[in-house]
Amino acid sequence: MSSELPKRRFFSRLVQNWVSLVGAILVVSSWFSFFLLLTLDFFAPNKNPYLGILTYLVAPLFFLLGLVLMGLGGLLQRRQNTRAAAGAPPTRFTIDVSRSRDRRLLLGFALGGAVFLLLTSVGSYQTYHVTESVQFCGQACHTPMKPQFVAYQNSPHARVECTQCHIGPGARRFVKAKYNGIHQLFAALSGDFKRPIHKTEKIQINQQTCEQCHWPKRFVGNLDRTYSHFLADETNTPFAVRLLLKVGGADPTHGPVGGIHWHMNVANRIEYIATDEQRQVIPWVRLTDTSGVVTEFRTANFKDDPAKHAIRTMDCLDCHNRPAHHFRAPNDAVDLALAAGRIDPAIPLVKSNVVAALTGVYSTEADALQKIASVLNAKYPNQPKTAALIDEVQRLYQANFFPEMKADWRAYPDNLGHKEWPGCFRCHDGLHKASDGKTKIQASDCNSCHIILAQGSGEQLEKLNPKGYSFFHIDAINEDFSCNNCHTGAFPKE
Repeated sequence: MSSELPKRRFFSRLVQNWVSLVGAILVVSSWFSFFLLLTLDFFAPNKNPYLGILTYLVAPLFFLLGLVLMGLGGLLQRRQNTRAAAGAPPTRFTIDVSRSRDRRLLLGFALGGAVFLLLTSVGSYQTYHVTESVQFCGQACHTPMKPQFVAYQNSPHARVECTQCHIGPGARRFVKAKYNGIHQLFAALSGDFKRPIHKTEKIQINQQTCEQCHWPKRFVGNLDRTYSHFLADETNTPFAVRLLLKVGGADPTHGPVGGIHWHMNVANRIEYIATDEQRQVIPWVRLTDTSGVVTEFRTANFKDDPAKHAIRTMDCLDCHNRPAHHFRAPNDAVDLALAAGRIDPAIPLVKSNVVAALTGVYSTEADALQKIASVLNAKYPNQPKTAALIDEVQRLYQANFFPEMKADWRAYPDNLGHKEWPGCFRCHDGLHKASDGKTKIQASDCNSCHIILAQGSGEQLEKLNPKGYSFFHIDAINEDFSCNNCHTGAFPKE
């Protein structure tokens, strides 16, 4: 009679010692975590791109670790059997519940496995919430995203979680978000990312995202805005520019169609071709009006067939392209600090000196802070207000300039207006003509979108306006006056 033991099934051979059993617990736990995370992600109201890191990367890694432990236990058992005395039966992994020692081991193993599964489920659920938090998006895993995170904290959308905007609707965007989350992890670990980081098509905010909170048919009408500014002279002369913004609306059932929001696709459909990544060069535009009439406009140097290019439909983000990650230009940042009293306007030449300090060339943030302090200490030595001034200017720098990531107002176009970047004038430059050569996109004058007034004392306005214009409604001013006497339509300088 053969002394060979009956062949065991494959799985039973892999769990014939404690090492293999620990591996089996890991395998079961990882599968449990995978399906739990998958279920949470599937039924969550807000989709989370970074949960894919846990679901499709971390959980499978633990699954593979469990398999390795099971295989290692099997090899150890086989090695032990090989070393057994000749003719002796191979050792078996048996649990005899009639023995108190085995009962204690089995009970301890069962309790340990149950606690491990419980901790796995609780940990998976808590980690799910961590990965959708603003802190995770901006800090824990995304050092490269520091500029965006800091700007976000000072934006009108600071109380909106990142994932609520950065995941679009539909299965295709959901899958893209999962892939991009895993890709970002490896990019952050390897340092393989662009500086500065720009928005990509992988995670795209679109008009549907904005419309979850902003009703596109709302009639806004006119908005009154006042902006405080200071001249770069010795006394930091203050003046204010008051704008009546003609926002209007695009839905005829809620008000007259017109104003800036005429561009909304509620009443009209506007499509365009951009030949650069940041959509600042737009040589071709197609308008479909409410009656279905289609008109194409193009610049003189654009001879291509539009079908050879990606045609984009204009949406909210074409103007409001920095809704949550806005970097202030140095003049704007200093004007705001002066108006708010965080910088004392009584300090001579403080506007020009602070702007010069902010726009210096620095290699790192630490280098910038040190040199800003040195420059301002040299400009205002042994003065009681210098320390507070340095603190505020360093704060302005940390909020708007990020030299390690090459990120500041010059790196990111702001299309809401035309102060620092072309903005509206990407299309409204008078150079986009229809096929008849006569019809063209209107070159916006100042009154197309707003009415401009200036406020200040006679002495302040005289400095601002040496020709003596009255600075009231633009229509009341002489023909030789234009908005460019005070405002420049804006193009960034290197």
